[in-house]
Amino acid sequence: MLFDEIILVTYILTMLVLLFFASHGIIMLFYHRKYIENIPSPNDDFELKSVTVQLPIYNEQYVAERLIESVCKIEYPKNLLEIQVLDDSTDKTVEILEQLVNKKILEGFDIKHVRRSDRKGYKAGALKEGLKTAKGELIAIFDADFVPNPDFLKNTLRYFTNPKIGMVQTRWEHLNEDYSILTKIQALALNGHFVMEQPIRNRAGFFINFNGTGGVWRKECIEDAGNWHDDTITEDLDLSYRAQLNGWKFIYLRDITTPAELPAEMNALKAQQFRWTKGAIETAKKLLPQVWRSKIPLRIKLQSTFHLTNNIVFPFILIAGILNVPLIFIKNSGPYAIFFNFMSVFVIAFISSFLFYLYAQKDVYSDWRKKIALFPIFMAGSMGFAVNNSRAVFEGLLDRKSEFVRTPKFKIVNKNDAIIPNSTYMAAHKLNSTIIVEIILAFYCLIGVLASIYFMEIAALPFQLMFFLGFSSVAGMSIKQTLDKKNT
Repeated sequence: MLFDEIILVTYILTMLVLLFFASHGIIMLFYHRKYIENIPSPNDDFELKSVTVQLPIYNEQYVAERLIESVCKIEYPKNLLEIQVLDDSTDKTVEILEQLVNKKILEGFDIKHVRRSDRKGYKAGALKEGLKTAKGELIAIFDADFVPNPDFLKNTLRYFTNPKIGMVQTRWEHLNEDYSILTKIQALALNGHFVMEQPIRNRAGFFINFNGTGGVWRKECIEDAGNWHDDTITEDLDLSYRAQLNGWKFIYLRDITTPAELPAEMNALKAQQFRWTKGAIETAKKLLPQVWRSKIPLRIKLQSTFHLTNNIVFPFILIAGILNVPLIFIKNSGPYAIFFNFMSVFVIAFISSFLFYLYAQKDVYSDWRKKIALFPIFMAGSMGFAVNNSRAVFEGLLDRKSEFVRTPKFKIVNKNDAIIPNSTYMAAHKLNSTIIVEIILAFYCLIGVLASIYFMEIAALPFQLMFFLGFSSVAGMSIKQTLDKKNT
């Protein structure tokens, strides 16, 4: 009986944490309605400024040319445009970029191929090195998998007429959203951030973050905030908070998009999610004390705290998935009806998340019904990522440093495009401990599914199924990639 009660209390505490973070979706919807008309206004009578476009690249032989060509198509006077190819590559990307840069120099572009002796500081180090010689008053940044539109600078520079504007961010658009179920789910998840979180926080006056690419910085802002730091693996989030704490203002443009390629294979996505999750925790540890010591309003401090710590949910998702199974047996063997009646309140967390992502699709897509139909699969995927991302949370909390693992891209846009087998670019080639734990949890959660059917626990069955499908699909796709690589 004592063991049962410990499980029940632990589960309730776990679900209270998840309810707290999930209910923030309702708060976001409230601010969405309140500040729906608080949209930043551009000034079409803006002065043309010198711009440096920085392109941090590391081993991107498949997409490097696409990036350079698209940047050179940006409509802006050549005498005011500098392009820095910040190349830390160690493979044939170096040769590809050398040829491209020489070609563009002959075409009249002010473009430089910047090489370093080592990869110190990873992306942050490359950006900082480039900034030393950057001519531009404004700094535009694009990762290798992005394809900026020709009117990118025209659409963003109109917002720099106020000297306190330090950064303008555009919304990511997804080049290969319809490539597979994996890319469709990623698009659904990212739209929650880019269509809802970023514009709502910006319109309500809260802190937002530069998303690492697809945005423009004022050089003075970067330098005033202390330049790029490499003590976290989310250098973009880190610099964003330091700049806004120094009084700089950011603008988010929801309706101006910059196309990008989504990861098309599971282990690449895992590496990306691990980096984002761990980096946010590292940034929270580093900057939350400064946030609370600052003189910014309490409402901004509270929102900043939520923004920087919301990845803490993943260990609690993992705990909930583990406890879900014994709860089925406890409910059908002990006198705990009052506990389980109380637990029904936790469905609010699911509803809150659903509404949040519903509006994220509805606000910008005409086919939003088709997109939101994937929400249960997205929820299952979030559960399946709990092992990978929980490890990232703990490493961040324990200050365990790790390499900046880039997300390999293969120029995949259409359904008939294929991932290119490559010993260097494939994200993983063996069964690691994370995959093994996911496999074990998939079989474990299958017990919960079968028990729910046996005891006719219809209300519990969908959640048991989502945990089972989440762990099994994430593990299965990781294993498939591993086997595909071994067979090449």
